[in-house]
Amino acid sequence: MATEASNGDRFIFENTEDCPIRDVVARFGDKWSIIVLLALSKGSERFNALKRRIVGVSQRMLTRTLRQLEREGYVSRVVHAEVPVRVEYSLTELGQDLIKPLWALIGWAREHHDTIREARDGFDGRE
Repeated sequence: MATEASNGDRFIFENTEDCPIRDVVARFGDKWSIIVLLALSKGSERFNALKRRIVGVSQRMLTRTLRQLEREGYVSRVVHAEVPVRVEYSLTELGQDLIKPLWALIGWAREHHDTIREARDGFDGRE
């Protein structure tokens, strides 16, 4: 858990499951989770439709990401008993609640993208 230090102006970030930053927020540090959540923000999708919309993701990685998001409670998987079987993924209430702050993060990233790229180029040029 993040707790305030004795001087009150700095946090100590503990390496425990009780820390919401490590246990919840850090789970979005992978390459695909946020993209999958945003792809589902407009409604349910079948696996192949998602795969077509998320350019560059492998079938294996999309499967793993969807399973992890389902495990965390952000995504729901519904199997329709049809021939052939139809599987749809959608955001749960928790996942929908997360979309608004994610869009805020995306807006921030768009606003600062050029500045970040310039910083990277400057740093890489020093090496």
